[in-house]
Order: sequence, then C-alpha cells, then structure tokens
Amino acid sequence: MVYRRTAGAVSDERKRNISFVLTIILSSVYLIWRIFFTIPWSAGILQAGAGVMLAAAEVVTTGGMIELMVSRMKSKDHEIPLPDMPDALFPDVDVFIATHNEAPELLYKTVNACTFLEYPDKGKVHIYVCDDRNRREIKEMAGRLGAGYLGLADNRHAKSGNYNNALAHTSSPLIATFDADMIPRREFLVRTVPYFFIPNVRMGLVQTPQSFYNQDLFQFNLFSEKDIPNEQDFFSREINILRNATNTAAYTGSNTVILRAALEEIGGFPYDTVTEDFETSLRLQKAGYMTYASSEVLAAGLSTTTVESMIGQRVRWARGVIQSIRNTNAVFTRELPLAARLSYLNAYLYWWTFLCRMIFILAPILFALSGFRLVECGFGELLLFWLPSHLSYRISVEYLSGNIRNVRWSQIIDTILAPYLIIPVLLESVGIRQRKFKVTDKKKQRQRTAGARYLIPHGILIILTAVSLLHFIRGKYGMALVYSSVIIFWLGYNLTALSYAVLFMMGRESRRISDRIGAVEKAEAAVRGRTWTGETVDVSEEGIALRIKDPEIGESRNEFQIKRNEKFSITVTAKYYRALLNAVCAHAGRGESGEWFVTARVSPEDETDRRNWLQIIHDREHSLPREIDPWMTLYDEVSRNVQRRWSAVKGR
Repeated sequence: MVYRRTAGAVSDERKRNISFVLTIILSSVYLIWRIFFTIPWSAGILQAGAGVMLAAAEVVTTGGMIELMVSRMKSKDHEIPLPDMPDALFPDVDVFIATHNEAPELLYKTVNACTFLEYPDKGKVHIYVCDDRNRREIKEMAGRLGAGYLGLADNRHAKSGNYNNALAHTSSPLIATFDADMIPRREFLVRTVPYFFIPNVRMGLVQTPQSFYNQDLFQFNLFSEKDIPNEQDFFSREINILRNATNTAAYTGSNTVILRAALEEIGGFPYDTVTEDFETSLRLQKAGYMTYASSEVLAAGLSTTTVESMIGQRVRWARGVIQSIRNTNAVFTRELPLAARLSYLNAYLYWWTFLCRMIFILAPILFALSGFRLVECGFGELLLFWLPSHLSYRISVEYLSGNIRNVRWSQIIDTILAPYLIIPVLLESVGIRQRKFKVTDKKKQRQRTAGARYLIPHGILIILTAVSLLHFIRGKYGMALVYSSVIIFWLGYNLTALSYAVLFMMGRESRRISDRIGAVEKAEAAVRGRTWTGETVDVSEEGIALRIKDPEIGESRNEFQIKRNEKFSITVTAKYYRALLNAVCAHAGRGESGEWFVTARVSPEDETDRRNWLQIIHDREHSLPREIDPWMTLYDEVSRNVQRRWSAVKGR
C-alpha cells in the first residue's frame, strides 16, 4: 500500500521523531544513572528498599512511554485507506447487540439505530438482540423494531456465553458487535466491512473507537466539558491505533466487526476472563489474524455516570487484562513476534503505574517529614541528569498524544484512580482472581456523582503533602531554597494533582437525564397557527433549543411571540430524518442580532417520529471536545471549579 504525505506532514513527523529519539536517549541515561548511582545502599535496608521501589516505578512509567514512542516512529502515522468495493461483494452481516440488565429505554436507541444502518442490500443485515435475561419486554421491543431476538436463560458465562449462544444460532460470515448503550451511525457497516476484502491480508477484526455522547466524569465533575476530551479518547484514538504497528490493537467489546471463521478457529469468545473482548483479539493475533483499529468514530455510547461505577469498570479492566495476558502467555509465547510481546508487557505494566503514582506521591512526603532517603545524589547531578530528561519527556508526550492528553492531565487522572486500583492489581497478579463479570452501570439519574467516602484517601494524601511542604520550607532561605527546589517542585506538583482529585471526588449534582448535543438542523415552529422557520442549536431526548431565523421577524414586521409553558409543535428535518415534536416552551428571548431563541420540552408525536428524533440526536459526531483547550491554565481550571461550587452552595 502506498501512502502520500504532504511536505508539512513529513516535516512534523521529522520533528516528532527527533523529539522521541532525544527523549529515549536522555531517559535511558537518566535511568542508568538512577539505577546504578543513586540507590541509598548505605542508609539501611528500609531506605535502600524504598529507593529500589522508587527507581523501579520510574523504569515502569518511562519504559511504557518509550515503547509507545517506538510504535509511533515505526508507524507512518497513517491508517489503511478504506478499500473500494463493488456493492455485490458486500456479504451478509449479523449484528449482535448484547444486553444483560440494561433498561429497555437505553437498549431501544441502539436497536433503533441498527435498523437504519446503510448497506448495499439491507436484506443481508441481520440484527439480533442478545438478551441473557430472557426478558419478555425486550423480545417484544425487538420485534416491534424489526430485529431478531436471541434469549438465553441461566447464562453462566456472562457476555461470552451470550455471544457464543448467538454464534450458534446465526451463520453470516461477518459479525458486528455493539454494547446495549452504543449507538452506531448509519454508515458504520459500509465504513468497516470493506477492510475484510483487502488482498493478502487475514483481517480478523476491525475496531472503531469507543466514543461517548455524554460528558465523562472527568469532564463533568471538574467542570471541564468544554476544555478536555473524554478520558478514554486517549486509548481509543491514540494508543489502540499505535498498536496497529505491532498488530496488537485490542477489541474493546463494541463498535466492532469480526470475521466469523476467525472466531470459530479460536473456539469462540473465551470464558476464563472478565475481559473477553481483550482476550478475543489476543487469541486472534496468535492465530495469525490482523486486528485493526481505525480512528474514524462511527458509534457513540454512554460513559459511566457515577464514581462507583467508574471504579468498578476500571477494576474489571485491570483484572481482565492481567487474566488474559496470563491465560494466553502473551508476553512469552513464540506465537507472537517480539514487538507484540513487548507491547503486551507494556499493557500489563500499565496497570502497575497506579502503584507507581502512589510511590511518587509518598516518596517526597517521607523525605520532607522525616529525612527518609530514597535517592542519594547532589543538586548538580539532578540538574544534569533529571532536568533534561524531564523536559524532553513532557515535550514528547505532547507529540505522542496529538493534543488529546498532556502530562498534567495524565498525572491528574492517574492520581484520581490510583488508590482504588492498587489492591485489585496486586491481588490479580498473585492469582487471587475476580471471576464474576460485573456489567458496568451506566444508568442516568438525577443524583450526585460521588459520595464523601471517596474523598478519604485523597483527603489524607493532600493533608500529608501540604504539611510536608510547609515543614520542608520552614527555616530555609536563599540558596537553601534553591538546593531544595526539586523536592519543593515535586511536592507542589503532587499537591496540584491531589487538589484536582479532591475536587473530582466531591462530585457534582447531575440534574439531567438526557444530555444536550450540539446540532444545527432545519426546524419549523408552529405557534398558534403560524409557522416560523429556524434551526436547532442543541437537541436532547427531552428538550430542544431553537434559533428562529424567519426573515419576517423585525421591528417593522410580524414579531415572533410565545409565552412560557405555551404548547406548540416543532418539525425538525435532517438529511435522512424528519420528526414532528410536541413542545412546551421553557424559555423564549431575543438575542443581540434580533433573532429569537427558544428552549422547550419536547416529545415525539408518534413511534415513527420517536425513531427519527432519536436518529436526529444520535446519528452524528458528538459536540464534546476532541482536543485539550491549550489556552486553559491551571489557574483557570481551579478557580472555575471553586467558583462554580461556591455558586452551587449559595444557590441552595
């Protein structure tokens, strides 16, 4: 395959690679110095042991990032172009929608979207709701929407058992899988199926990104919904795509197309893990199939809505990845090339970085409060070895993440999660396994996203860090402060991340069941027998915001008028969909440009309108940020959090 790149792209790639090589060299020199010249062996077994742990933590975190940099340099920063394919060659596809105990209202949106999927011959698309609870209401809903139903009673193998049951009752050569909350866009199949017909490629699986239409907890709890992308974007849109370079792209359970013959060759979906998706892709790779991750977002779902459900989800991922790597012997097997085995070693060690983060928080506290030494070196040596490595590392992470993530936000997220992942990772690593699959709760409710108990570990750590900082700088002046600057910087850096963690764990009141999604579509508002034209500003399942742009509105023309709680109707027309909505005015006002803005509560007129309205809302790219806002500073973010929380307290 030939890729064409612009001169600008080649220049950017050269700069990036130079930065990566420089970082790898400087980091390697730094780690050699740390390991061989800074461990306090003469200070006693406790301090020497702690010093070894700190150095090991640095090796794990830095080594993981170096592996990603090497993968980025090995790839040409390009994906495989979607092949052209004659309509007649598009094969039959079975669409599996897995459900366990999710609400029918949530599942309805996904099944509905699947019925609108484009395909040259829609008779070749077979949709099945795979329900392992044998619920009559789900079967009736599937039938009403024109989908098949595969119920399963007494399922002892969770999602794998559900899917393997579906495999036994279907026969199409390709299988698309969706979680109950993941809503595909209409072009999902035509943008994925052709990859399986690339000559001389044994394509086993095509994974599109996990995307979300609601704010995740990092965006919501920290009032950053306009400034940072969804936290999982870094994996879906960067890390998993980098894994294409070593053919270790992971199946993430949804938004995926899989070759049936490949699945049958590996014995179906595996049972002995709580992350059957990750292990499925690993087994496909061992069998010689390609697993390919695309960056094109073709489906969006619901992110976790409470801290409790988020922590449960991450614990399952951590335990499952460790289980699957052990089950498949991924790090040592000769059925995978060395680059792939190193990639899986990095995937395993990633879950230990949360313990590393805790070590990085506690190490300066121990030194500042008690003089407990974990590193034995002088100030000049730190400037010579640590500072260049640290600065180049930060620059390279910016290149690596494509402005989806930076070092500060990586540290914040790791600090938030660390106290809750250390013990599960330790237990799973020594063979104390989680065997029961727990479905992630994504139910939207009007509630607070976190409870006070989640503040405890971060509250203790922030107090210890603040006390350590004050104790350490007490009585120091002039050059003494200069020589102490690295420890002061380290404590201050940790204090910043812990402050974010405390703000995060304070939670935030969730007042909406449905999320607003930015959308500009043609709209007509019928008020008291008069129709006014305009466009939508944002849409949700419960409400709408309109901009009335009718040219007859003006000082010398007819005025648009509507009162609060007045009933009227709205017709919204998109490229493929049209919906009639019954509306109740919530607010109306005139903007500076003379246009009227109206918000209203809405409900579709009938079932057809409901189905089209859901598609108008969800068959689009979400309006949440895809990159970090580079203009938002630490001061801006913290002050906004404090102000918004104080305003909420005063408003009660």
